[in-house]
Amino acid sequence: MLKKILVPTDFSPLAENALKIAAQLAKEHDSEIYLLHMLELPLSQIDALSSHSDLPEAMFFMKLAHKRFEDTMEKDFLNGITVHETVNFHQTSDGILETCKEHDIDLVVMGSHGASGFKEMFIGSNTEKVVRTSEVPVLVIKNEHTNLNIKNFVYASSFTEENKKPYSKAVALTNMLQARMHLLVINTVNNFYTTSEAEDMMNGFISTSSPDNYTMNIYNDDTIEKGILNFSKLIGADLIGMSTHGRQGLAHFFNGSISEDLVNHARRPVITFKM
Repeated sequence: MLKKILVPTDFSPLAENALKIAAQLAKEHDSEIYLLHMLELPLSQIDALSSHSDLPEAMFFMKLAHKRFEDTMEKDFLNGITVHETVNFHQTSDGILETCKEHDIDLVVMGSHGASGFKEMFIGSNTEKVVRTSEVPVLVIKNEHTNLNIKNFVYASSFTEENKKPYSKAVALTNMLQARMHLLVINTVNNFYTTSEAEDMMNGFISTSSPDNYTMNIYNDDTIEKGILNFSKLIGADLIGMSTHGRQGLAHFFNGSISEDLVNHARRPVITFKM
């Protein structure tokens, strides 16, 4: 079920790109959107604000954020969607994670720069922490999409035991979107599987949780990152999925062989599921 979608925003064009996709998903699945703007104030001001003190600077930013929210609500693409205004005073990444728990969010949609990497992602380097630690799937949007029609979803994995939890979440999403899941094992010189080994691994996962529509694929390339990107381009993928370790993040995807470069270089939307 996709009932509640969280969109963190600084009201930038990047954030609006993410909001447009969230709005599309909300209309398709009868979801509500929680539009979260973060006010990163000094700790002393946060404590004082919680005690209902009159802090001109804090009140100014709150009023400014509310005005921007009202302006955003006038966008045509939000017509007919229930949008909740949410403000959080914690550090950005912690505030997003806290809001997810508080409102039982099903999906986080965030905007990102295309090639500059995680350090330049929306709300700075905090986004990497959200992707790494969020219990909720995180969909990263880099470009403006007039219509994100997800029909081909590449899910790359090492298909080890620890990947079963994120895989099951990816299957549920695939079936909900009525998309085709392309299960993918990447072969490199240092990370090689025979065809039968790779098929056995994928078949083991399919036996416990099967997508309604899927293919099994083995692709050879110089690196795992290049393999995922090249295969996704080959089939015209609409979305790339991967799993992340809670503590080590993307650096430990595929036992340490994949880096943040995959997300940085992928022009397509990327969704992550925590192990």
